[in-house]
Amino acid sequence: MSTLLTRQQGKQAETNFARQRPKKSRRPLTWSTLREANLVTHAILLVGGFFWVYPFLWALGTSLKSVQEFTSSGLSLWPQQPQWANYLNAWNDASFGQYFVNTVFTTIFTVVFVVMFTSMAGYVLARVRFVGKKIIFGIIALTLFLPHGYTIVPIFDIVQRLGLLDTLWSIILVQVAGGMVFNTLLFSGYFTTIGKDMEEAARIDGASFHQIFWRVMFPLAAPMMATVALMTFIAAWNSYFIPLVFTLGNPELRTLPVGLYTFSAEHATSWTLLCAGSVMSLLPIIIIFVFLQRYFIQAVAGAIKG
Repeated sequence: MSTLLTRQQGKQAETNFARQRPKKSRRPLTWSTLREANLVTHAILLVGGFFWVYPFLWALGTSLKSVQEFTSSGLSLWPQQPQWANYLNAWNDASFGQYFVNTVFTTIFTVVFVVMFTSMAGYVLARVRFVGKKIIFGIIALTLFLPHGYTIVPIFDIVQRLGLLDTLWSIILVQVAGGMVFNTLLFSGYFTTIGKDMEEAARIDGASFHQIFWRVMFPLAAPMMATVALMTFIAAWNSYFIPLVFTLGNPELRTLPVGLYTFSAEHATSWTLLCAGSVMSLLPIIIIFVFLQRYFIQAVAGAIKG
């Protein structure tokens, strides 16, 4: 009993001592403190952003330099006398004009087909109950981990048997098939976040399954469509391996990435024309991203929530 009383008295003494200890004073958060923290954060972000954007600025400046100024100016960004003729020479002499047209053609059709097919597949997986639905989801998720290099041989054989080898449609077909899996999951997740009230109201009014999708659900998925279109556009525009494999027999069908690499291999010293071609290949991506970036966060957040 005496031992138990002694332990209780010791614990009571420790508690009283802890209560009597003076608490350390914390520095109160003021507007000046928050302002200083924001200034430091913005300064770090500005420095990091400059180093991130510097290669593009250097390529933009180099595309407007002469060959002599390029060899003597070092890492300077802006040319003394801009040579706008470099873009005209790159467009005509280096065949970047043809490469640009090929890239625009394949990219536009790839984006349209991917958005159309993946939206339909995603809606069916999100709304329709059928046998084997979980198995299909598992197979779709499993194909995400397949390396593209291991599947190029059977894909090449299929395209050859279809008679589409050395055509732009072979590039479109393969890129559409490659964009189906991930974007279908994105649309499926997004459609699950949309309530069924409007669908039920349209069904009561006599709308069929296809009418509900095209007239009700498809317009509601505009943020996700913009996101999928943006990601597909970037992937198709910058695609190198697929256009290289399926246009080896016809150099006139090269896209911009393949044409830039070929030009750099054949004209190793023409850095000004190479940078001009690089800037022309980057500008469409920048323009598309500026117009569609506001939809990106909203759509991806909805897909993740679903």
